[in-house]
Amino acid sequence: MLAGIGCAVTLIALSVAANRLQDLLWTDLPQGLGVADDSRWWTMAMLTAVGVAVGLVVWKVPGHAGPDPATTGLVAEPLRLSVLPSLTLAIVIGLAGGVSLGPENPIIAINTALTVWVFSRVWRSVPVEMAVALAAAATIGAMFGTPVAAALLFTEIAATTPGGRVWDKLFAPLVAAASGALTMTAFGAPVFAVSVPPYSEPALVDLVSAVVIALATALLCLAAVYAFPVVHGFFHRLRNPLLAITLGGVLLGLLGALGGRITLFKGLDEMKQLTDDSGDMSTSHLLLVTVVKLAALLIAASCGFRGGRIFPAVFIGVGAGLVAHSMISAIPSAVAVSAGVLGAVLVVARDGWLALFMAATTIGDIRILPVLCVAILPLWLLVANRPEMLLTPHAVPAPQPKAAR
Repeated sequence: MLAGIGCAVTLIALSVAANRLQDLLWTDLPQGLGVADDSRWWTMAMLTAVGVAVGLVVWKVPGHAGPDPATTGLVAEPLRLSVLPSLTLAIVIGLAGGVSLGPENPIIAINTALTVWVFSRVWRSVPVEMAVALAAAATIGAMFGTPVAAALLFTEIAATTPGGRVWDKLFAPLVAAASGALTMTAFGAPVFAVSVPPYSEPALVDLVSAVVIALATALLCLAAVYAFPVVHGFFHRLRNPLLAITLGGVLLGLLGALGGRITLFKGLDEMKQLTDDSGDMSTSHLLLVTVVKLAALLIAASCGFRGGRIFPAVFIGVGAGLVAHSMISAIPSAVAVSAGVLGAVLVVARDGWLALFMAATTIGDIRILPVLCVAILPLWLLVANRPEMLLTPHAVPAPQPKAAR
């Protein structure tokens, strides 16, 4: 339980710091300078400045904000404590500055490193693998406000580990996830559900609609996955992280000016705003927002900004679902949005349990689960053997040695 509480407190502290800095950068500062809220030049200038700031952190601050985020998944090897200050600084600046990445990967890495260090001092008999599992489960439980997400993710991990029953392996991480979720709830857990009419009248045709929307969204996201190593290689040929991340910030600023401020940030609040405003937006406008967000995710994940890819993937799925509903209003918005999220998250995270969980949670209606469980079958056949949005470390270009003088 202590691990869960500690991980939740760390998440809360990071979120509060990022939110306060975001208010300063995007509300207080422009108001003080007399800049309009929807100013495009402010968006471009701010993302460029954020790129410079994060680039300096990655280049000059000890620890260099950890390994290349393109090579790390949701749960990775524990980092050294010396890396955490620079990683924390990079993620707070990125979240507050409007970078299209979520907090999940860095905060799990931070909590994992802290938990492993504490356990190595206090409970030395606990294996490092167990400490990593407790920290990751606790952080996931706190982040999503429920231990269910952690249970689903760790069920797959436990099932592939030889020896013992799955429940025995899940028990401690589940308790950690529950304590993290309860701690987060006490401080106000984030609400993931968007405002769509409840799924009250299921129909067989919804199965067809869900499959088509999920497959279309997956194909859109797969285009970004195939472009990922190419774009990553382009940025990292610049060698210096300050140059690469600053260029990424410039491009994100241009995309933000094109798609609007709704395409910035991690996407949790923005997907709710998009859903609320979708009735007044044309199909082409919704499509533009969705494609811009996907491009922003691709650039942010490639150039070196620190952050996770699940939150923006959910936004992309919501946008794709709203496009489908705008084109064919007879498709229930709950079906369209959940199917879009299913397709986007499955491609980006490559985890069926997480995709099902996020799709159902986004609309807040478990009655959609039978439809999603059918839709994921052809979807999984499409993506199972496709590349992941993750690079192996040996595929990342290494800096060339300087010539001897």
